[in-house]
Amino acid sequence: MQPAKRLQNLPPYVFARLGKRIRKLQSEGKDIIRLDIGAPDMPPADFIIEALNRSAKDPSKHSYAGYTGTPQLRSALAQYYKNRFDVDLNPDDEVLPLIGSKEGIANMALAYLDPGDLALVPDPGYPTYRMGARLAGAETYHMPLLPENDFLPDLDAIPDDVADRARLMWISYPNNPTGAVATLEFFEKALDFARRHDILLCHDAPYVDVTYDGYKAPSLLQVPGAKEVAVEFNSLSKSYNMAGWRVGAILGNSQAVQALLQVKSNIDSGIFLPIQEAAVVALTGDQSWLADRNAIYQKRRDMILETLKEVGIEARKPQATLYIWAKVPEGYTSEEFANEWLEGIGVSVTPGSAFGDYGEGFVRISVGQHTEKIEQALERIRSWKPSR
Repeated sequence: MQPAKRLQNLPPYVFARLGKRIRKLQSEGKDIIRLDIGAPDMPPADFIIEALNRSAKDPSKHSYAGYTGTPQLRSALAQYYKNRFDVDLNPDDEVLPLIGSKEGIANMALAYLDPGDLALVPDPGYPTYRMGARLAGAETYHMPLLPENDFLPDLDAIPDDVADRARLMWISYPNNPTGAVATLEFFEKALDFARRHDILLCHDAPYVDVTYDGYKAPSLLQVPGAKEVAVEFNSLSKSYNMAGWRVGAILGNSQAVQALLQVKSNIDSGIFLPIQEAAVVALTGDQSWLADRNAIYQKRRDMILETLKEVGIEARKPQATLYIWAKVPEGYTSEEFANEWLEGIGVSVTPGSAFGDYGEGFVRISVGQHTEKIEQALERIRSWKPSR
């Protein structure tokens, strides 16, 4: 009995492999401080948790939740986009709640890619863009995100024959893993490229509300006509500290939204109703706590950047996301450097090569760890002695 052949080209998820290795080190008595995973370390606001608790106590809220999300959640998501971006969305066919945006990203490949089709994916980029295409039997073309281009893809460098074969194109700003941001002018260019080549443009935007220094991230859907060729994936995981709750959404082009619904309705049975009701409260309730949360992240960012500078490691100051994209010292590969910190000082960071070939030479450091733990990690980094 052999697994499907498609798994032969599908490596285990990078953080699943890293987590297994860290558990082994911990079982050997080693204290590991994890600055690798981009998960919020703080809980949602109390009023969101209280809404979940109230709803979960209602015996009628434990049945199947339906495939399309509740009308209340779809409307709350549409209202959020109106309030936050001045974007009008029809809750009935342009908004679809997801069990976290990750499953929607993977399932989008099943909705739009046949074997032999092509997806344009950023490199470095979130691994699920590539893995979803592989599961669908499709090919990927990697768009390099280079420091000299502010980690934006050079759309003009994509060969016409490649662009004409492509069915999907993925972009993500604020960007994971680089922390880079994009302007509306770049989004306009990406949308024009998608129109010219008959491509569905997918923008993964879970970090639009995790921002620093007064920066306000735009939505792709703010560009006039964006819904003609594009969708945006959003998530409450990062914006509202609800990573484990698994609630996100796809918004935009109605044909693409309905295609994803067709896949999902054959795979899952929707989001737990109390989570949907709490998500409505998160989206429509007091938003002031997010600024306080971001101030904590910003303080951690600045602490890490200062320490990296002290030990001679270059890193750009991100305006958004949970990540610092740091340059590996000369003489190391990304994995060698990450291993040296993991084995030598007990600090886990993610090698940039985990996000693609063009991530080589960098590591990703997350601010999603308790401040006290980050302080301990920084003490260890200051004591680190390079082996080469």
